[in-house]
Amino acid sequence: MLAKANRITSADDYRVVVRRGAKVATQHTVSYVRSREATSDARFGFIVSKKVGSAVRRNRIRRRLKAVSREALLAGACDVDVVVRALPGAADATWPELRSEVLNALVRRNVIADTEPDAPRAPGSSGAPSAKTVRDA
Repeated sequence: MLAKANRITSADDYRVVVRRGAKVATQHTVSYVRSREATSDARFGFIVSKKVGSAVRRNRIRRRLKAVSREALLAGACDVDVVVRALPGAADATWPELRSEVLNALVRRNVIADTEPDAPRAPGSSGAPSAKTVRDA
């Protein structure tokens, strides 16, 4: 879960970012980026409508978008509000596709530095070996 300081929580904040933010459209998402005052944390919000699919599919997409936002925070995102709207096709997108689309959108808007993304990992994986791998070794 994202820290409260890194989440957009009010409807008014969502509205301002979507209406006045810079828009980057990709195949599965539309990202809106709006600058904030200096020395403030980056905040992220997600819009996943019922057109994307069932509650299970919507929550899977939301969890994947949250994982990408954590990566962006680790990459140095600050002083911005970002709202990512999932399009209906996002339900069929793979994790690497969603990850690269959102990170590339943030690079295009200079939210994070233009670095080659690491090999795609599943959301929630830390890259460390799993407990099963450690026991088997």
